[in-house]
Amino acid sequence: MTDKHHRTIFKTLSWRITGTIDTILVAWLITGTFKLALSIGGIEIVTKMILYYFHERIWNKIDFGRENKKTPEYHI
Repeated sequence: MTDKHHRTIFKTLSWRITGTIDTILVAWLITGTFKLALSIGGIEIVTKMILYYFHERIWNKIDFGRENKKTPEYHI
């Protein structure tokens, strides 16, 4: 069983929105400057979406930890 590319893209976007909000908040706490925090978040959202997409596609090719659930055969 593998994920289709559009599923990976939607997962990438939803995770990056969550991660970027976290990064902006952490950067704001550390720097004390919201504008700088937004700049950091703006850069990382692009780079991490690209990294995450390829990470997911690679893991999609690895069978480690997966089970193939077979449909039971019925005899009539």
